[in-house]
Amino acid sequence: MKGFHKIAFTLLVIGGLNWLLQGLFGWDVGQIFGGQDALVSRIIYILVGVSAIVELLGHKGGCRYCAAPSTPSMPRA
Repeated sequence: MKGFHKIAFTLLVIGGLNWLLQGLFGWDVGQIFGGQDALVSRIIYILVGVSAIVELLGHKGGCRYCAAPSTPSMPRA
């Protein structure tokens, strides 16, 4: 499962960077593979979307960001 998580996380990073490039410059990484309608681009988009679902469903309560208190607790006097 660890390898699967790494693949899904990597695809999420690629997807996030693609959205950043799209928002800043209007450039889509899918253009490298023939545009959004090309089969390769569609497969990549599907894999990124499935990765997001896998990471969302596999997110555990032990996440160091979600489980940590938002503010440090102060000792009561």
